[in-house]
Amino acid sequence: MSPSLFQVLNISSQDMNSRMQDLANTSNSIANVNTVGYKNTRLNFQELLDGASLSGVKSSASQMLTTQGDLDPTGLESDVAINGDGFFSVTLPNGTIGYTRDGSFQLDDAKRLLSGGYPVIMQGKIPDEATEVAVDQNGTVSALVDDTWVTAGTIQLSRFTNPGGLTNIGNNILIESVNSGKAQAGRPGATNFGILVPGSLESSNVNIADEMTHMIVIQRSFQLASRAFQTTSEMIDGAIRLRKV
Repeated sequence: MSPSLFQVLNISSQDMNSRMQDLANTSNSIANVNTVGYKNTRLNFQELLDGASLSGVKSSASQMLTTQGDLDPTGLESDVAINGDGFFSVTLPNGTIGYTRDGSFQLDDAKRLLSGGYPVIMQGKIPDEATEVAVDQNGTVSALVDDTWVTAGTIQLSRFTNPGGLTNIGNNILIESVNSGKAQAGRPGATNFGILVPGSLESSNVNIADEMTHMIVIQRSFQLASRAFQTTSEMIDGAIRLRKV
């Protein structure tokens, strides 16, 4: 059975809404092309069925793409990249745990190791007299005190059965969800855990050329849906006017 004009109007309306969501997601990816350790996301869409007929599409889920980003040497001893599986764990303002691939660590006035402004979870304590920190490939944190490097603690990595199911809450921070599974902690380089690369940072895995191409496809799809919506609306309006004659 052919869809009615009102069904076509509804389908084209839903298609426009879906394209707007996809465009917002793509724009966010492009905006984070230079964000350290950022993982790109894509929207998954599913068809809506009304009985046996197609009645549009909707966004069903957002999926994080966990492909490895390039490793860029910085020469800074406080910078460290993850090559492989795993995330750094940080404490969020509400006391919960967040996860990030951003290894551009800094010390605050309280001598806490920070990533993106959030305290990194580590075993040990950085001395109050420390002026610099360094992290080696095994996750050992060293602090510079009176021109001498001393061991201050260790950092573990957290991994997930389905890292693509993590929830992005903004500021390059992810939190676990039902889809991601529970966090599993382990030392860098252990089985199924990535290794640390000191003096480097992981770049975003966003491919700017792919995203710009996808944006063009979205815009053209939106134009087609908009044209179908406008044409159908005009046909319905014409039919209503004929009934009034």
